[in-house]
Amino acid sequence: MSYDKVLQAKSFIVGTKQTVKALKQGTVDEVVIAKDADPRVTAKVVNTAKEMNVPIVYVDSMKKLGKACGIEVGAAAVAISH
Repeated sequence: MSYDKVLQAKSFIVGTKQTVKALKQGTVDEVVIAKDADPRVTAKVVNTAKEMNVPIVYVDSMKKLGKACGIEVGAAAVAISH
């Protein structure tokens, strides 16, 4: 389901650093986090999303999340923005 959201999103940001940056700018509607990503990598994204009251959706696979974003490598975090 969440992979479909990423596929249908008009605008999304891939990667933890860029996601945190977008969260701080207030342009994110939802954050998608891969459950198989290292928690040390995703912790800052999760904490920032909670601070900004942005919903967090978890998906099972970094590889599938990356594929949904159209990239060949896994993605730990994706921000769906408006």
